[in-house]
Amino acid sequence: MSNDGQVTLNISNSVAHITFDRPRARNAMTWRMYEDMADACETIRTRDDIRVAMLRGAGGKAFIAGTDIAQFADFSTGEDGINYETRIAEFVGGVASLPIPTVAVVEGWAVGGGMAIASVCDFRVATPGARFGVPIARTLGNCLAEGNLKVLVATLGLPMVKRMLLLADMVPAEELTANGYVHQLVAPEEIDSAIAALAEQLSSHAPVTMDASKTVLNRIIEATEVEDHDIVDRVYGSQDFHEGVSAFVAKRPAVWRGR
Repeated sequence: MSNDGQVTLNISNSVAHITFDRPRARNAMTWRMYEDMADACETIRTRDDIRVAMLRGAGGKAFIAGTDIAQFADFSTGEDGINYETRIAEFVGGVASLPIPTVAVVEGWAVGGGMAIASVCDFRVATPGARFGVPIARTLGNCLAEGNLKVLVATLGLPMVKRMLLLADMVPAEELTANGYVHQLVAPEEIDSAIAALAEQLSSHAPVTMDASKTVLNRIIEATEVEDHDIVDRVYGSQDFHEGVSAFVAKRPAVWRGR
């Protein structure tokens, strides 16, 4: 496996297992990994025998720790940010639009793009101490496009989204069970049996009904369209964003100047 990592698809009985495999980088997503994920989703769409998809990070330390920061190194204008956010939205949308139930198995960190992928899954099963968040206000100084924000507000609620974005908190899974964002909190030694039981339950239900339910719910979330290219252009074209990337790579605190 190269430094670009990989996303693998394994099918066992009626369950598709999508694994984000770059544990040395906490499964931070490269373009190759995003493409692999898209290919896995396309394969699932062609298979009538698959009833559930499980998405999981390799190594047991992270689901996905965001997008690899190296992806931002060559950004020079706000237009680069718009193109990036548009492309990421397509990849995340491929998971969101799968016609079968999807389960994110979160052990450790689900950050940024990982948080977005986990949030478009139908269920999230997590181990104690797993953390979710989008701490870009203290790390990169970029922003989320409206598609990801709509999903976060729909699944978490506005106050929690503001906590994640403005306070840049990484919120423990224990705090996300009451609102149903985390479907189950399971000890590490029990998680394999827990997700197997969930897969069995989902596999026994009517596929057409579940597909219809998912489709209509997605349409409800997508019903409100907000133009955000001007915002994305301004943020990714800012001095602060370039400072954030440089500081992150150099492992030093960023100096924000508000321009």
